[in-house]
Amino acid sequence: MKLTFSPLIFIMSLFLSFSSFSQTEEDYKVADHYTKQEVDITMKDGIKLHTTIYSPKDTSKKYPIIMQRTPYSSQPYGQDQFRSKIGPNEFLMKEGNIIVYQDVRGRWMSEGVYDNMRAYIPKKKGKQVDESSDTYETIDWLVKNVKNNTGKVGTWGISYPGYYALYSLLDAHPALKAVSPQAGIGDFFFDDFHHNGAYLLSYWRATALFGYEKTTPSDTAWYKFPELKEKDQYQFFLDNGPLTNLDKYYKEDNVFWTQLKDHSSYDEFWKSRGLIQHLKDIKPAVMIVGGLFDAEDLYGPLQSYKNIEKKSDNYNTIVFGPWSHGDWARNSKRQAIGNVYFGDDISKNYQQEIETKFFNHFLKGNGSKESGLPEAYIYDTGNMQWDSFDVWPPKEITTKKMYLGADEMLTDSASETEVSFVSDPKKPVPYSEDIKMVFTPRKYMTDDQRFAARRPDVMVYETPVLEEDMSLVGAIQAHLNVATTGTDADWVVKVIDVYPHDAEDTEETQSYLKMSNYHMMVRSEAMRGRFRNSFENPEPFEAGKKTEVSFELQDVNHTFKKGHKLQIQVQSTWFPLIDLNPQTFVPNIFKAKAEDFKKQTHTVFGDSYVEFSVLTE
Repeated sequence: MKLTFSPLIFIMSLFLSFSSFSQTEEDYKVADHYTKQEVDITMKDGIKLHTTIYSPKDTSKKYPIIMQRTPYSSQPYGQDQFRSKIGPNEFLMKEGNIIVYQDVRGRWMSEGVYDNMRAYIPKKKGKQVDESSDTYETIDWLVKNVKNNTGKVGTWGISYPGYYALYSLLDAHPALKAVSPQAGIGDFFFDDFHHNGAYLLSYWRATALFGYEKTTPSDTAWYKFPELKEKDQYQFFLDNGPLTNLDKYYKEDNVFWTQLKDHSSYDEFWKSRGLIQHLKDIKPAVMIVGGLFDAEDLYGPLQSYKNIEKKSDNYNTIVFGPWSHGDWARNSKRQAIGNVYFGDDISKNYQQEIETKFFNHFLKGNGSKESGLPEAYIYDTGNMQWDSFDVWPPKEITTKKMYLGADEMLTDSASETEVSFVSDPKKPVPYSEDIKMVFTPRKYMTDDQRFAARRPDVMVYETPVLEEDMSLVGAIQAHLNVATTGTDADWVVKVIDVYPHDAEDTEETQSYLKMSNYHMMVRSEAMRGRFRNSFENPEPFEAGKKTEVSFELQDVNHTFKKGHKLQIQVQSTWFPLIDLNPQTFVPNIFKAKAEDFKKQTHTVFGDSYVEFSVLTE
C-alpha cells in the first residue's frame, strides 16, 4: 500500500519528526557515522519485536543506549536505509550514543496483537506480558548483545512513545538509568480523547490510527483514514449530528471506536489503562517534558510528575515550555503558538542545555542527584522568560478567589447575581474561528477569544486594567454554581489575558487580526456535567436546581502584565473540540438520538468563583 492519503502522510511525518528533529545547518549524514542493525527480539511468550539499532562507527570506546519504543514505526526498514536524524536531538546524535527504535507489540514489523494503551499487570505470572515486561526483556537483550555498550540505558519518546517511556519506569530493568517521558498520556480518560468525561470530537479522525488491528508484521500501513471532502470541520460535524451517525465511517472492525462507544464513563476498562496510579517507588532518574499549550497531552505529564514526586525518592524533574505538542523536538527559529510569539531558539536551547545534559549526566556522568539542572524549569508565558523553581508548584504563593460578579466583573466576594443564557445544540460555540479541517487541534490553545466573548451564550467576567504584574502559578480550580432547565450540560471555563490597545502585531499575527485588545487564551478546560460527582457513575441534573460543578484547569506559569486584564469566559458548548451534549440525560451520549438534543437555558450564580495561586516572590 502506498502512503498516498494525506492524513496518513501528515501523521507519519508528524510523529517521525518528534524523533528525527529538523535538519541542522550542516549536512550531517547518519550513515557516515553509524552502522545499522535490524533484529527481532523474542519476548517470553514467543512474540518477536522488531528492533532497529544504530551504533557509532567509532568503536574505540563504549556508549550508552538510548531507546524509543513506538507504535508509529521504526522506519525506514532495510539494513541500508537510514533515518536522516536519530536520537532525542542532534547534540546527542553527533556526540555518539547507541540509538534504538522498536516497533511495539502488534504494530508495523513486530508480531503480536496491539492493545491501545495496554493495561499494566503489577504482578505478572508465567507468560503474562505488558509493555513493562516487553521493555525489560528488550533492555536485557540489548545490554547483553549489542557491542560496545556501557550497560547503561535511557528511554525517551514524545506523545505515544512518551507513554511507552513512562511505562518503562514500571518494574524497571536495573540498567535503565535515565527516562524522559515527553507529552506522554498518564490516563486515557483525561488526555487526548477525553477531558473530564467530555469526548474530544476533534480527535475523531485519529481513531483510524489506533483502531485497526493486524496479525502479521507489515512495513506499510494497514489502516485507512476516512475519506472526507469537506473543508469546514465545524459544519461537517454539525451536519452529521449525533455520534451514532459517524458509524458509517468506522465499522466494528475499528476496535477503538467500539471501545469509545461502549465505555463512555470511567469504568474498569479505562482505569486499567492508566499509569499514574502505578507511579511509585520509581528508581531511574526522570525528566518529564511537556508543552504549556499542548492540546493533546497536558494532563499526563503534569500528573505523572506530581505522582512520582509524592510516591518516590528518585531524581525527578519537570520541564514545560511555550510549546504545542512536540514543538521542543523541532528547531524553529521563532517559537510561536498561533498568533502569539514567545521568543527565538527556545527549543534548540532546551535540547542543548537541558535534554542533552540530563541524558549525559545519568548515562555518561556520575549519575548523582546533583545534576546541575533545575527541579522545575517552567516558561513564564506572560513575561516570555524561563523560570527555575526548587519545587513545582512553588510554595511561595497566596490563594486568590475571583468571583463571577455582576456587570461582567470579577470580584473579591460572592454576590446574589444570576446570569442566564440559552445553549442551543444547533448553534454551538466554536472553539476556533478558523474555517478548516484539522487532523488534531493545536493553535486554539492561544487563540484570540474575542469572537467567543461577543456571543450571547458565552458569559464574560474580567478585572479592571491591572496596575501591577500578577503571576499565576500551578493549577487553577473552577467552582461553579449553576442550574439548567435540562438534565445534563457541559461547562467550559477559559482564563484569558486581554492585551492593551497598543499591543503590536508580529509576523505570526493572522491577516484578519490585530494584537490590539487580543484575547489570548492562557488555560481552558471542559467538564461534562454528568460526571460532577463521579466519573464512574454519571448522574443527571435536577432541572432548575442550583448545583455545584467543580473541576481543575491544568497548571500555568503566566504573568498578567501591568496594563493587561484577566478575563474568564464560561460557556456550555465548545464545538467541535468536544462533542455536543444532548442536554437531556441519556445513559451513553455515544448512543444518543437526534430527538435527545434540546435547547436549554443555563444559569450561572454569583457565588461561583475561580481560584488561582498567585506567586508572591
